[in-house]
Amino acid sequence: MDRRVRRELGDFLRSRRERITPADVGLPAGPRRRTPGLRREEVAQLAFISTEYYTRLEQARAPHPSREVLAQIARALRLSDAERDHLHHLAGAPPGPPPGPSREVRQSIVDLLHRLPEAAAIVMSATYEVIAWNELAAALMEDFSALSRRDRNLIRRAFLGPYRDDRRLYGVSDADEFARTSAQHLRAAAARYPNDPEVTALVDELLAGSEEFAHLWAAHDVTARPTLCKTFEHPLVGRVAVNCDVLDIADRDQRVVIYTAAPGSPSAEALRLLSVVGTQRMDVPDQPLRRP
Repeated sequence: MDRRVRRELGDFLRSRRERITPADVGLPAGPRRRTPGLRREEVAQLAFISTEYYTRLEQARAPHPSREVLAQIARALRLSDAERDHLHHLAGAPPGPPPGPSREVRQSIVDLLHRLPEAAAIVMSATYEVIAWNELAAALMEDFSALSRRDRNLIRRAFLGPYRDDRRLYGVSDADEFARTSAQHLRAAAARYPNDPEVTALVDELLAGSEEFAHLWAAHDVTARPTLCKTFEHPLVGRVAVNCDVLDIADRDQRVVIYTAAPGSPSAEALRLLSVVGTQRMDVPDQPLRRP
């Protein structure tokens, strides 16, 4: 790494450090703070490296930092994905694949879900964990806020859930097709995140607990056709036929699933009723849009 590149790396680190306030990372500001943003020693502490080494990085005097050190600095400085990649390239250590599926949902996507009052919408991670939802989705499917992370995983529910009859996966008409599709998507995700322990553990759990999943996994299929329509069997309002649209969030490896009913149809009226009733039928207070 030549002197010019080291200087650019130092300038970039300093610019990112100066934009963060102590409050952003849970540190007291103190009455005599003169440094804009964080102090070098505070960044070093947050990144679990020595203050001397971090200072040398900013002063363009340090040798190549490792990928591990860069990852720690990126977390300490709250870098975005693009900034993290830029940091790695400046340091001459191009970033490797992400360690595991992202569970962070962009605020713009959360806002989008909130602006769809007549549609039930969820965001799923690459491993089918429901990581964001709106109120109508909670009313149509279940109150995800009352569930643990483990129980919000739809592929686990499809193969290992308590319902193996017509209530499998909220009574949807394509539950068996969903199971096949999710197994194919999970195989592709496992290839993208080979070192992620949560992905590995999920696959092992499904293989051990479901002969159906083991059979699908052994087929090595990784392609699936989208389901455009499906019907929910809801315990309160009965059958709800919906269109199903899926939007890919490529940079986060996530999917937004939006369920809508034809205007003026009985299913549209059912969704309207659910939007009023919410989750009160389960003796759980209405919940606002949540991000776990």
